[in-house]
Amino acid sequence: MLTVVVTGVGAIIGQGVVRSLRASGLPLRVVGVDRNPDSVGRSLCDAFHAKPRCDESDPAYRRFWRELASAEQVGLVLPALELDVLYLDSQRELFAGLGVPLALNRSELIALSADKWHCGQAVASLGLPAIPTRQDGDWEMLLSALGPAPLLMKPRDGNGSRGVVRLHDAADHAYWRGRHGGNNLVQRIVGSDDEEYTVGVFGFGDGEALPPIVMRRRLAQAGNTAFAETAHEPAVVAATGTLVRHLRPLGPTNFQFRVEAGQAYLLEINPRFSSSASLRTAFGYNEAVMAVDFYAHARRPATPVLRAGRAWRYAEDFVEYAGDSF
Repeated sequence: MLTVVVTGVGAIIGQGVVRSLRASGLPLRVVGVDRNPDSVGRSLCDAFHAKPRCDESDPAYRRFWRELASAEQVGLVLPALELDVLYLDSQRELFAGLGVPLALNRSELIALSADKWHCGQAVASLGLPAIPTRQDGDWEMLLSALGPAPLLMKPRDGNGSRGVVRLHDAADHAYWRGRHGGNNLVQRIVGSDDEEYTVGVFGFGDGEALPPIVMRRRLAQAGNTAFAETAHEPAVVAATGTLVRHLRPLGPTNFQFRVEAGQAYLLEINPRFSSSASLRTAFGYNEAVMAVDFYAHARRPATPVLRAGRAWRYAEDFVEYAGDSF
């Protein structure tokens, strides 16, 4: 039986990856990892290990992974958080020595996606529509370059919707610039909230990939997908094909777009599982199982058969009783 480690099971992405593995019916032993020892995600797994509370540069963190790989006889690691992707990417040699495959994208794409400025320049060089963007500066200069407010400010090295704010005037700009520091980008807002798309592809690192799954989505306040419906948006499909051919993603990869006037504008690239992983699984696109096939068994995943539909996310309670009564 293959033992698969899923990181970040305290967050929605890791929990979605675990649920996707369970949905497969494959004989897998799922080991969860998270910083929070009380995470509800541990209840979804066959075993759970809390990360040590130390900096990732601390030798104790490398020791944790070596001991985990040995104790659990790990056959594959599926990182579900950006921080884990970045750390494991830097530790490929360690895990190769341990004989443990890592479900990681190409190092070049991981580095590119971590810098939104360089990523935007790369997209523009491919001839794709690029969101008008400036590195942060004087408010009047930004208005002159990007057009009227509201404008969008985001961290150059952020991910998801963390740190993204709308700027309505110079006072907003001064406030958020002070809060975030200097490493920001400011963009024109393209499209509308109703024309945002999340795309999942499983790439093979050579410019080819399985056919994508495209979903139109609406975001929750926390920045993850709250509602999604399968879609066929020609501009998004075409842009995805261009990105796959030129950026050569490897494994689970997420592209996010907005559409305006029939053109698809790339918002960001997540070179990993995304928060929509479990929703994709529900429609037949199980990236976790694809990763097991590709990374653990060295075989090309089968082309998925997709279903059409809509999905909503909602909160529910998980209760674990300590006994019959006080």
